[in-house]
Amino acid sequence: MTGALLVRSAEFVDATLFMGMHSADERIRRACKGFFVDRLATGVVMSLEQVGRCDDIVWSYPREVQDAYYPFMDNLHTDMAVARVGYTAEDLARALEAITLAHLPLAVRLTLGQAIGRGGTLFTVDTRYPVSAAVRGPEPVEVEPRFPDGLERLYRESLALRVDDVARGGW
Repeated sequence: MTGALLVRSAEFVDATLFMGMHSADERIRRACKGFFVDRLATGVVMSLEQVGRCDDIVWSYPREVQDAYYPFMDNLHTDMAVARVGYTAEDLARALEAITLAHLPLAVRLTLGQAIGRGGTLFTVDTRYPVSAAVRGPEPVEVEPRFPDGLERLYRESLALRVDDVARGGW
């Protein structure tokens, strides 16, 4: 899905939420998985940079772990509408001009600026984001949600990859 298909008031996700489905912290893993299970039919928006951050994390693991992970990710990106969008000049200006974000890394500022500029909500488990109406975490879940059968099987195999410190987001 391209940025041209992006609608206002969308739900944006960052790499911590996406990679959170593979968090070593079971509470985070279940909540992030639940977020994506719940939005499988409706989709999400993700900046191209955040997509690249996910790949950067996965590529840091041994080849056999990557081979176990990528079939799930490939199928999820096919089965779920994920609008992958680049930053605009307005996103950059918003990120640089927002005084309340000045202490944050530029990537964090850009991601939040992109969501705010489009009237969206950013979903993340990154603890560096300021608490605001524009930033939310996934809802905690006790019982692990399930993807449809084929995707669930691939997800289970992809759990060969487990990410530590996903909520820190400083990869």
